Amino acid sequence: MKQNNILKTFLFSILFLLPLVMAAQTIKGKVTDASGGTLPYMNVVVKGTTNGTVTDDNGEFTITVKSLPAKLVISSMGFMTKEVTVANTSYVTIVVSEDNALEEVVVIGSRNPNRTAIDSPVPIDIVDIKELIATSPQVNLNQILNFVAPSFTSNTQTISDGTDHIDPASLRGLGPDQVLVLINGKRRHTSSLVNVNGTFGRGSVGTDLNSIPAAAIKRLEVLRDGAAAQYGSDAIAGVINIVLNESVNELNMSVTTGAHFSKNSNSQTGGVDGATTNISASYGIPLGDKGGFINFSGDFDVREDYNRMKEWEGSIFSGYNAIERLADAQGLNLANLTDANVRSLSQNYFSPSDVSVINGLTAAELHTQTKKDSNGNTTFYNPLSNNVTDSELAARGLNRADFNMRVGQSQVRGGRFFANFKLPLDDKGTELYSFAGLSSRDGNSAGFYRLPNQDRTYTPAYINGFLPEINSTISDQSLAVGIKGKVGDWNIDFSNTYGKNAFDYTIGNTYNASQGNASPTVFDAGGFSFAQNTTNIDLNQFFEDTFDGFGVAFGAEHRLENYEIIAGEESSYAQYTAAGERITLSTQTPLKDFFGRSRPGGSQVFPGFGPKNELARNRSSVAGYIDLDAKFSEAFSATFATRYENYSDFGSTLNFKLAAIYKASDDFRLRGSFNTGFRAPSLHQLNFNSTSTIFQDGIPVEVGTFANDSKAAQLLGIPQLKEETSNSFSAGFTAKLPESNISFTVDGYVVNINDRVVYTGQFTPTLIASGLPNAGQPIDAANAELQNLLVQANASAAGFFANAIDTQSKGVDVVITHKADFGANTRLKTDLAGTFSQTRQVGEIKSSQLLKDAGKESTYFPEDSRIFLEEAVPRTKVNLTNSLTSGKFNIFLRNVYFGEVSEATNSVANQQNFSSKVVTDLSFGYKATSDLTLTVGANNLLDVYPDRAIEANRSDGRFDWSRRSQQFGIGGRFLFARVSFNLR
Repeated sequence: MKQNNILKTFLFSILFLLPLVMAAQTIKGKVTDASGGTLPYMNVVVKGTTNGTVTDDNGEFTITVKSLPAKLVISSMGFMTKEVTVANTSYVTIVVSEDNALEEVVVIGSRNPNRTAIDSPVPIDIVDIKELIATSPQVNLNQILNFVAPSFTSNTQTISDGTDHIDPASLRGLGPDQVLVLINGKRRHTSSLVNVNGTFGRGSVGTDLNSIPAAAIKRLEVLRDGAAAQYGSDAIAGVINIVLNESVNELNMSVTTGAHFSKNSNSQTGGVDGATTNISASYGIPLGDKGGFINFSGDFDVREDYNRMKEWEGSIFSGYNAIERLADAQGLNLANLTDANVRSLSQNYFSPSDVSVINGLTAAELHTQTKKDSNGNTTFYNPLSNNVTDSELAARGLNRADFNMRVGQSQVRGGRFFANFKLPLDDKGTELYSFAGLSSRDGNSAGFYRLPNQDRTYTPAYINGFLPEINSTISDQSLAVGIKGKVGDWNIDFSNTYGKNAFDYTIGNTYNASQGNASPTVFDAGGFSFAQNTTNIDLNQFFEDTFDGFGVAFGAEHRLENYEIIAGEESSYAQYTAAGERITLSTQTPLKDFFGRSRPGGSQVFPGFGPKNELARNRSSVAGYIDLDAKFSEAFSATFATRYENYSDFGSTLNFKLAAIYKASDDFRLRGSFNTGFRAPSLHQLNFNSTSTIFQDGIPVEVGTFANDSKAAQLLGIPQLKEETSNSFSAGFTAKLPESNISFTVDGYVVNINDRVVYTGQFTPTLIASGLPNAGQPIDAANAELQNLLVQANASAAGFFANAIDTQSKGVDVVITHKADFGANTRLKTDLAGTFSQTRQVGEIKSSQLLKDAGKESTYFPEDSRIFLEEAVPRTKVNLTNSLTSGKFNIFLRNVYFGEVSEATNSVANQQNFSSKVVTDLSFGYKATSDLTLTVGANNLLDVYPDRAIEANRSDGRFDWSRRSQQFGIGGRFLFARVSFNLR
């Protein structure tokens, strides 16, 4: 009986499995390139399933499928993805082509769906992000582009408030706000941060590219040509389009960790600092059987700060600070030291002659550092104001390095997540699509050290001074939803894109000096946010029988923007009297230090936003465009676009673009374009108002930024903002040498921008000169009113956004690519790309007659602003990249030449030029298995630094390298290791 049961079970199993055995089929074959060379480690997957394999060292593969015919998908980095249908079990040879980016259909530059990069009448760079994140040291988008795209510039800033946490970026040397960023062809919102500190891009608002995980990106399309007539405001310099991942059934993960191993690490003592770890992943799920998908990508990173300041060389302690140390040792209250206390403690510290001077001073003179007669001559000195730094350092067991700032990258922790979705709804091309992103980033940076001998340092709370910290929380959300399909013969795309960026400040380890003992040490300083909602409808049709092909596109856009400033707590922005009353009038006297100097209000390093700063502003715009693309013959084609746009806050603009390309042969094309453009002043520039500490040539100034419609602007004759307008011309050629596998492009350009928006210098009230009656008082009622406005803003100077100048930018971009095969499994790809650019102010400064009469034109557009505009980023940048793949090994070698820059300072004598440098990146990759790759390497392998600053620009040892004008950063050598997984 038992044997019968076993027999029945066996027969049942055979009958059950037989159909599966009979249906399963095995496919064997190999994958080669066009020359017949076999290709190892190519991915072979049954379409729409997770069933896959990888070719071996000889390019061969074996895969079992459920049934025939079966559709196989062959893919790998550097090659075009290919689909083949296998109908039988015969040995199959599959030929794949190299991924030639120039021949890939691009989204930007033209709305003709058949345009490739090589046929585009304007220059477009295709950046393969997947390849770069596998081999290059950089993991965030700004730095990836900075080292791969010569016309793109971005560097981590230092000691620049919020700009420490959001890197400004530019294209062709123009401003961060003159580059339009798209995602999947849809407008991306900008950051909420407006840069008002001493860095490149001062006065501008850019897009936070680092809020987008590199793992979510399939490729980047960089259009190096004005495109405002096609895409609207901000596209004067060009367009960066981010194409998101669409891969499915494939988990890509990588872990990258590294640090700076530099001779100047750890305050120039050497060793290791600035450790960074990044974890990223991407996975896609197929939806339906018509090619639908949803792809999820994200990353998380931790970046530690580093410091490149050696030691503080200036004064730290005064004689009075020494008395405070003695008083503290005796348990006396430092906030209420009496004159008797000071005289008594002086006996134990100063020499008998100095004690005699102190005892001989009146009560009023005791609290004065110097006293001058009517001729301006000093009649005596107060020993309590002497510099006693060296003796006090010894007495306190400290050294000068204890008073260092953090000069270098800020500390950052953040995570980013993106999703990309597409769902075909029928067989006619109708599809629903969406993409969305979330990111959160916490930053920590430090400002200038507040020294004990400064009036801004409340020594009863911080007897040795303090290093204030800016803690930022940056959040970003975006969502785009659309549907596309056909209405008759027209392709139609209707979409809505929303995005918001918020920036909140918490200021720590700091003090409101004017509050005395009542001040907290941590402040909620408020923040700001920017939201944008864009609705588009786009239609296009390609007429194959008109000319040799004629594309027609038109559409409309509605955009709504909102900008908000949120107030912080009162202590973060207010200045107080000795009685604890908040100061609102110029007649009120703030709390003073021992020497009678007024103590500044607000949280040190970043005064918070107050109720008068708080606002919510909206604006809307509507636009319509027409885009025509005609191929008149096999050799010649042209495009024309025009766009009308109307803004609710300043009016309308009409722009156009004409571009053409001539195919002289299969391997040589001439191209050129002319266009007009515009950039609407951002809501930030129109409305931002705040007070911040700006160090002007090493001197701290509390600068209030006032809106252009404010009373302060009216008193100084600052006009209201209007749009920037531009016209530009570019011409160049593309060429290929097929027999040598070389392709290259050369493009020259000229961009003229009128009424360019800049951030002015610092205006102060005009006072009556010394020696005259009422010396030091405002010269008239208008200047008195301006002074009162500054007092209310807790500021000593005023800055504004203004259409101050016209500029001209011109240059040449060159890109050369070469590919070579050495045997069946070895391939070398070489890219040489360079940009040679120059931006110059043209014409006079566009100040008002009131400013001219007051002699303040040089403040309207000061010398340091000119250098930020013209010379603070390299005008020449050349990139030579070599990628050698051989079997399981990959070697990546890149040299980047950064041209010279100049120190941005108002002192002509201190305008130092920093010479050109070459930075070398090198990495080695090993494919341990088909799914595991190990990579080690270096950015700045040879530990190259910019030129050191001259003594006049070092600010007593704070900045051995310029913080204002940077070529490639001051981190030095960065070594990294990466583990990459690819699971199917």
